[in-house]
Amino acid sequence: MANILLPISAGFEEVELVSLVDVLRRGGAEVRIAYVDSEFETDLIVGDNGITIKADTSLKNVISEDFDMILLAGGWDNAYSLRDNARVQKLIKEFYNDGKVVGAMCASVLALKKAEVLGSEYTCYPFAKDEVDHEGYREDKMVVTDGNIMTSRGPGTALCFGLEILKRMVGVESYQAVKDGMLLDFCE
Repeated sequence: MANILLPISAGFEEVELVSLVDVLRRGGAEVRIAYVDSEFETDLIVGDNGITIKADTSLKNVISEDFDMILLAGGWDNAYSLRDNARVQKLIKEFYNDGKVVGAMCASVLALKKAEVLGSEYTCYPFAKDEVDHEGYREDKMVVTDGNIMTSRGPGTALCFGLEILKRMVGVESYQAVKDGMLLDFCE
């Protein structure tokens, strides 16, 4: 079973977070939502559109060896928090250096840029590409895989991103079962 770490902070993009967690859990992956520590110290995290999600644990309780992938949902405030948080940056680099999969979507690709793990191809939210400021931006793909780095564009691509992660982390059979069951024929 694949174990996936999904750190979040206030201002996360709800559609992305819920879509990723739902698709991955349906397909048999274990997904742990870890809140980025703040002065408020709560596991109830409010998203960009006012929807509250209860995280599974605090990021300070996470041991990278327990996970196969780190995955970042977007949302502007969340993206900046993930980019600027020393613990998140350390984890991204640990996962990358250990050959594990690192994924990000929407504006959270900013955190991958700061961690210096972006490769030759990636995608992100179109309005974030100038701020990411990295060669290799692909606007023609919903999901881009470049070695162990997986990226996706934004809320409308979250289900397809979840499927691609599922295919890689769990397998083609699980991918196909979830794709068929959720009527996701529009995903490549």
